[in-house]
Amino acid sequence: MPTVTNDTSCPLEDFREQMSRSSQMAYFDHAALSPLPLASAERICDFALQSAEVGNINWLDWLLEAEECRATAAAMIGASTDEITFTPSTTFGINIVAEGLDWRDGDNLVTLADEFPTNLYPWLHLESRGVETRLVPVEGGAVDYDALFAACDSRTRLMSLSWVGYQSGYRIDLARVSELCQSRGILFNLDAIQGLGAFPIDVSQTHIDFLATGGQKWLLGPEGIGFAYVRREHLDKLDPINVGWNSVAKPFDYTNIDLTFKPSAARFAGGGWNMCGTLALGQSLKLLHAVGAETIAKQVLDYTDLACERLASAGAVITTNRDPQHRGGDHRSGIVFFELPGRDPVEVRKECIRRNIVLSCRAGKLRISPHGYNTVEDLDRLIELIREV
Repeated sequence: MPTVTNDTSCPLEDFREQMSRSSQMAYFDHAALSPLPLASAERICDFALQSAEVGNINWLDWLLEAEECRATAAAMIGASTDEITFTPSTTFGINIVAEGLDWRDGDNLVTLADEFPTNLYPWLHLESRGVETRLVPVEGGAVDYDALFAACDSRTRLMSLSWVGYQSGYRIDLARVSELCQSRGILFNLDAIQGLGAFPIDVSQTHIDFLATGGQKWLLGPEGIGFAYVRREHLDKLDPINVGWNSVAKPFDYTNIDLTFKPSAARFAGGGWNMCGTLALGQSLKLLHAVGAETIAKQVLDYTDLACERLASAGAVITTNRDPQHRGGDHRSGIVFFELPGRDPVEVRKECIRRNIVLSCRAGKLRISPHGYNTVEDLDRLIELIREV
């Protein structure tokens, strides 16, 4: 049986303390929306009070704090700060690439058929420009890498994949995809929202050309703020789609109109952004960075392994592929899907919510997505309910 302990030394102990308000419930829904850490919630309150009392007097201080957030985001993925831009969502980050590349009639890109719409619609929107989106089927929730690369040809410009499948829990082998893309001169775009915050990634070691994420899931931030990574060598290959005062090299020189873009990914921000959300996200990222991605990943995988064992013993059917060596790599994630034969998942979820146990229904199944701070007692509450319903 996997070992999951509650009596841990720092930094997991501090992690749980920061998430203490969520201890009133068993929260298993980070793949949808996360509770805020105490420090992040307090930062939002402080920002609101400062804004109410003195308006924009503290704006330059906020800007410096936002740059600290950018630096922490860069450090989390092994990037440099000039490769990071703040975005309002994963969708915005993906569209930086979709709308920014110099597509030509006859080009194509490859993605998976079961992707979240965020990683489908921006590419399908390119059809009017003669760009084909090739959808590779996913059988049994597992990615067939051979089929993925068989879909590529000499006109394939880009491959765009989710790190973790939102309706399968399957975590792709980043190194394998990266190596194959590089060998064929294909750009690799990663939708990281279901993996970042739970698993480590280093874009300086694993070649990823573009990455986009929102902050509201595993990164424990508020809605309306995220970030994107653009590899330095590609900055000038993307035509900015949201050009404004904050795109240029001298953004505060308002009367000097000079459309010289910033020499960094910050050029893609365009105008102002969600400053309050950025400062709150900065607190969340600092917390995660202090705990450490390796520590969190081990806790998440051990916890979900234990959850699978106990769910199965309570009569659940686990539908997520949890084979740690499937297709030569560990594809487990923090997302687990299961069914309760003979029981309506929507009604089961309603009963869970009534008892302060938070999970989701997706594709006709129940989905849990615990983070590194969840306790064994949380799982006890879920198992007890499942045995009763």
